[in-house]
Amino acid sequence: MIWTWLVLLLAAPIVLWILPGNFFDNGELIVCPSRAFFDIECLGCGMTRAVMHFHHFEFDDAVYFNRGVLLIYPALVVLWCLWVYQTSRKLGIWPFGKKPAV
Repeated sequence: MIWTWLVLLLAAPIVLWILPGNFFDNGELIVCPSRAFFDIECLGCGMTRAVMHFHHFEFDDAVYFNRGVLLIYPALVVLWCLWVYQTSRKLGIWPFGKKPAV
């Protein structure tokens, strides 16, 4: 199970690189309850599209969809690195330090 998690963690950024930057731009499905029920955009509206454009270094488009991406994307990268580090430590494949006791 832990190996599967590590493989998924490492594959996620690669899959996002393979997909075009505008992959989520033309979605017809509204998943935000605020937009679906009240037709009001919340602070998170457009974040998926913004993160995708930021991941492809399209910063102007990313900020256009949601300015919060300037804080969220670096936080996601740090979180991803932390998850990869912790998972690889659990598996004992991290090259530095000892494997923690489970």
